[in-house]
Amino acid sequence: QVQLVESGGGLVQAEGSLSLSCAASGGSFSSYTLSWFRQVPGKEREFVSSIKSGRPYYADSVKGRFIISRDNAKNTMSLQMNRLKPEDTAVYYCAAGRPILSSLRTENAYYYWGQGTQVTVSS
Repeated sequence: QVQLVESGGGLVQAEGSLSLSCAASGGSFSSYTLSWFRQVPGKEREFVSSIKSGRPYYADSVKGRFIISRDNAKNTMSLQMNRLKPEDTAVYYCAAGRPILSSLRTENAYYYWGQGTQVTVSS
């Protein structure tokens, strides 16, 4: 059983930056693919970024602006978000699982989820 806790959300102006963190406990952290998803009210949760076997993957909407990283020694994952836009406003969730590459962007491919952290970008 893996427990995930996100932190680092908040309010930022457009073009600003925020860094999210996901701390994990329990389980074999290094063996899981870790990902970030986000969700706005009334919409489905959407894939943001993933790090699988050391390789990063990004949604087109955040490519070039967000950077994902993980530190297996500290059981943490981070998402550095730069040049934020109002449309990045959402609750951000970290997730852990063992999806195959074709299922990386599919939320039901993940076993464990954090409680989410709110990111609000003002225009």
